[in-house]
Amino acid sequence: MTNDTDQRSLLEALYHAAVAAAHPDHCLVRHLPAPPENGRMILLAGGKAAGSMMRVAEKHYRETHGLGPDRLVGLGVARIGYGAKTPLIEVVEAGHPVPNEAGVLATRRVMELAASATKDDFVLVLLSGGGSANWIAPADTLTLVEKQSITKALLRSGATIGDINTVRKHLSAIKGGRLAKLAAPARVLTLAISDVPRDDPSIIASGPTVPDPSTLEAARAVIKRFAIPLSASAQALLNDAANETPKPGDPTFCQTSYEIIARPLLSVQAVGKMARAAGYETRILGDSLEGEAREVAKAHAELAIAARQEGKRIAFLSGGELTVTVRGNGRGGPNQEYALALAIALGGMEKISALAGDTDGTDGGDGSPDDPAGAYIDATTLNRAVHLGIDPGAMLDNNDATGFFEAIHDGLKPGPTGTNVNDIRVILIDI
Repeated sequence: MTNDTDQRSLLEALYHAAVAAAHPDHCLVRHLPAPPENGRMILLAGGKAAGSMMRVAEKHYRETHGLGPDRLVGLGVARIGYGAKTPLIEVVEAGHPVPNEAGVLATRRVMELAASATKDDFVLVLLSGGGSANWIAPADTLTLVEKQSITKALLRSGATIGDINTVRKHLSAIKGGRLAKLAAPARVLTLAISDVPRDDPSIIASGPTVPDPSTLEAARAVIKRFAIPLSASAQALLNDAANETPKPGDPTFCQTSYEIIARPLLSVQAVGKMARAAGYETRILGDSLEGEAREVAKAHAELAIAARQEGKRIAFLSGGELTVTVRGNGRGGPNQEYALALAIALGGMEKISALAGDTDGTDGGDGSPDDPAGAYIDATTLNRAVHLGIDPGAMLDNNDATGFFEAIHDGLKPGPTGTNVNDIRVILIDI
C-alpha cells in the first residue's frame, strides 16, 4: 500500500529519470565526429538544449582534440534561461515560443557563419526542439512583428507542431533545408534531440538542414484550415513559387548527414524501468501521442478507472505532444490542461495519482524560464480546490490550468532542464 506522499515523490523521480535519459551530458559525446584535418569546426546550436549541447561539444573539441579559437568557432541560440557559459563559443538567449529581436540578430550571425564555410570546414549543427522560434529569420520583407503575430495565432489554434512548422518553413530564410544550402559545399552533420512525434527530422526545429517534404500549397492549406490572419507580405511569400523550400534530391544535401541522439521513446523507456523497479506493471500508451489535451485525458481516465478494478499496481506511461485549442483567457499549457481534465474525469478516485510535464521544464506560459512544466494530481486534487472556492470545470473552460494548480500548489516547476524530448505523462494505480 502506498500513500499520496509516496506516490508524488515517485512521480517526481520518474519525471527526472525521463529528463536525465535524454540530457546531452549523457547522450551527446559518443556521437561527436572528429574535426576536419585542416579546416574549422563550426558549431551551430539552436533550441532549448542548445546551451547544454554547446557546452558539451565545445568542451570535447577543446579538451579531446585541442582545438583553439582559430579552428573552433560557432554560435548557439537557446530559449531565455536555457543558455550556458562556454569559454570560446557564445550562446545567445532568445524568445520562445514567440520569437524576439535577439533571436533575429543571433540567427543572422548563424547564417553568416554557415555561409562562410568552405569545403575544408565541418559544420556541426546541434539541434533541439524550440529551434523553430530561436532560429528566426523572416524571409524577404516579412517583419518580426508579422512573424510573431502568425506564430501566436498558430499556437492558439490547436494546430499540430507539424502544421505549425509547415507554415514556419515557408516564411523563413533558415528553416526547411535552407541552412544546409547556405553551408554548402562544407560537410554538415546534424545531431538532434527529437521533440516531435515519430522523430521526423523535417519537423524537428523546422528541419533547417534536411530536405523539406512540405509545400507552399500545404502551408496555405494550414492557414485556411485554422483561419490564421496573414499580412500582405506573408501572403505573397506563400503564393510565390520561387519561395519553395529545397526538396529531396536537391544537390544541396550531398554533403549532409543527420543523427537523432535522443528521442521521446528513450525517456519513456527510462521511466518504465524505474516504475517496474518500484513494483508497478507498466503499460506504455505510446511515445508520440497527439490530440487535444483534454480529450486525451478523458480517454486515459477511462483506462485508469478500468485498471483500478484489477487490484494491481499499474503505471500508464505516454509521451508525445498534445495541443490546446484556446477559447478562454486563462494561463496554461497542454500538460497542465491534460492534468486538470484528467483530475475532473477521475472524479477523486482513490489510489490514482498522475503527473504530466514537459521534459524541457516549461509548459506553455509566457516564455519565462520559471513557467511551470506541468502538474501533479491525486485523489485529493478536486476536494482541495473546491475547499478554496475554485470550480475545476470553470477553470478548464477558461483554459486556466496554471491558475488552478498554482492555487492548490500542485504545479511542477523544475526550471530549465537542458533538454527537450517533449511530454512525459505517468498515471500510477495503487492498491
